[in-house]
Amino acid sequence: MLSAKRYFPCWGAKIHIYDNSENLVLYSQMKAFRLKEDIALYTDEHMHKELLRIKARSVIDFGATYDVHDSETGEHVGALRRKGLKSILKDEWLILDRNDEEIGRITEDSTAMALLRRFINIIPQKYRVEIGGSAIAGFNQNFNPLVTKILADFTEDPKHRLDRRLGLAAGVLLCAVEGKQD
Repeated sequence: MLSAKRYFPCWGAKIHIYDNSENLVLYSQMKAFRLKEDIALYTDEHMHKELLRIKARSVIDFGATYDVHDSETGEHVGALRRKGLKSILKDEWLILDRNDEEIGRITEDSTAMALLRRFINIIPQKYRVEIGGSAIAGFNQNFNPLVTKILADFTEDPKHRLDRRLGLAAGVLLCAVEGKQD
């Protein structure tokens, strides 16, 4: 299980990703007021070694696609696409492979709870990750008015059907993009 925490300083958001033992495994400092998301994930807060990069394909787009690249190898790992109009009622993302073929989905837990969250934003979000129609992971948000924290649980995917780099990028996007709705 991994957790991502988003802090809100005045110059942009900081995202910390921890493992089960609360050890920092990834860090990002996002710049404020960006029209096109470009998120670099580093090994630590010193930002000396970049591991992953998430880039939006277009400027401010409700149904944006975000490419995920391994910074060390340059490999295009895959992409995540927000389902624009569907996400008005209930957040939904498509998980795409490196050829832009859909391999899975990330959906908010229930339509009723999603609608309630739109009006009462203190109710934590829960997401289900599916590959081939089977649940393989979950993302759960913990409530804290100052810190967005997402817990990622990949225990239902022991065969690693979902590339963990793509899974971690999804957790970061849930903090960064969906967190902007608050």
